[in-house]
Order: sequence, then C-alpha cells, then structure tokens
Amino acid sequence: MSKNRQNINRRDAIKTLTLGSSAMAISKLNSMTTKNKIKPLKGNIKQSVCRWCYGKMPFEDLAKEAKKIGLVGIDLIGAEGWDVLKKHDLISTMCYGDLEGKSTRSLTNGWCDERFHNDLIQNYTRHIKLVAGAGWKNLICFSGNRRGMSDEKGLENCIKGLSQIIPIAEDYGVILQMELLNSKVDHADYMCDNSNWGVTLCKALDSDHFKLLYDIYHMQIMEGDIIHTIRDNYKYYGHFHTAGVPGRNELDEKQELFYPPIMKAIMETGFNGYVAQEFIPRDKTNYGMDSLSKAVKLCDV
Repeated sequence: MSKNRQNINRRDAIKTLTLGSSAMAISKLNSMTTKNKIKPLKGNIKQSVCRWCYGKMPFEDLAKEAKKIGLVGIDLIGAEGWDVLKKHDLISTMCYGDLEGKSTRSLTNGWCDERFHNDLIQNYTRHIKLVAGAGWKNLICFSGNRRGMSDEKGLENCIKGLSQIIPIAEDYGVILQMELLNSKVDHADYMCDNSNWGVTLCKALDSDHFKLLYDIYHMQIMEGDIIHTIRDNYKYYGHFHTAGVPGRNELDEKQELFYPPIMKAIMETGFNGYVAQEFIPRDKTNYGMDSLSKAVKLCDV
C-alpha cells in the first residue's frame, strides 16, 4: 500500500473515531441533562407555598424557586408582593395584607366579636376591591378569639358581620376564606377551631363566596379523621394548608400524617382550588427548598 494511501486511511479512521467519541459525549450529556431535569408535576393538585415559612429567604428568590419546583403561586401575600408574583408568572393563591394601615391580618380580633365589625367591614370592603383589581380571587379572614363568648353567640356575630360584606365579594368575584385553626397548641381561644362550627357558618351564610380554609395540620390536632371530614364537607372547603403533625415540620416519616391518600381524597372530590404547603422546614438546606420540593412531589398525586 502506498504511503499516501496509508495517510488517507489513517485520517479517515481518526475522523471516524473523533465523530464517534463526540456523539457518545453528546449522548451522555443529553442523558445527564434529562436525568437532572425537574420532572413536571401532574397538576391534579394545584400547589403553592406560604411565604412566612421561608421568611429569611428573599421574596424574589422564593418566587423563582417556586416557579422552578412547579408551584402555581404563593400564599399569604399582601399587595406589596403582588408585582413580584406577576413578574414570575405566579398567582397570589391566598391574599391578605395591610392597606393604608388598615389590616385584615389579625387572627384574634375577628368577626365573632361585634366590637371589631366597623373596622373589619371598612377594611375588607377595601381589600375585596384591591384583590379583584389585581386579578386575584381568594382573601383570608378569621373568626377571632372567644374571650369568654359562647360558640352560639360568636356564630351569630359572624353571620351578622360577614353578611354585610359578602354581597361585595360576590359583586367583585372574590371568595372570603375563614381559616380553621387549632386552639389546643398554637392559637389558644380561637373560635373557628373545628369543622362543625365552620360548616354551620357556611350553611348560614349560604354563599359560594364564603368558604373555609381547611388547614390539615390544625384539624389533625383538633379533630383528626381528616379524609372522612374532607369527603363529608368538601363543598365548604375552598383552600387547604399542609404541615406535619406534631411540630409543623416536613411531611416526612417523623410525623403522623400520610399525605398522598389525603391529596387523593381532595382530588376525588373534584376540588379545583389550591393546596399550599405551610410547614416550617427543619432542614435549612437551600433555605428549606429541598424539603419543599420533596413535599410538593409527595402531594403530586
């Protein structure tokens, strides 16, 4: 074989080997990229996260991470954060906040006490319009504390006060959501601390624009029987919160609730609202985002 012929064959062989190696490298890179890529959520449960659980994380960073994880929005955000949410194509899944010093955030001074009705009616009238103007839908509210009042009297007062703003909420397409909180561990003396009382209020008000925010953590502490309660009362629940019991931490094996069947029960009711992760992560890795990502995947049924 001539020397020129040998050189040509050698060049062809080197070229073939080089192309083959490059193809293998690209294939391996693509495989790694696919493996490391965040798998899209099923979306049967539309999930969000509560801002206050990640207070040390800059809000815009939380918004970026929420979007990356696959969340649709962030809970418990006032008007001061709505522009950031819109910037990152997220929803304010549950609104609250202060407007010109007029607060709707008090858990203790609520609708069960007539002394607070004038301020509450004024503040909620403003906030309903503010929420609607921003294009949002849900606005949180609270029963407030008993202060020695009977449940019957508190219920009567709530009906009297809320009846004055529900027509406004209906006109503006906003849903008021009263949160069910435990009075045993976290919120002593809070009146709306059980499903029966809350459902009775919903039935009395008889409006699609008043619902209960069913906090799974709080109601596990107060009454348990989570799945059965959800199935029985689902039409009165407009929003859900999660957390591990006891401790209000991750939804892991260190707590007593198993969330996948709870999420399936919610899904099977035809629920079309939002489920917000509201646990305080023990694991602070990446500001707790690793724990949040795990919880989101666990609830993605």
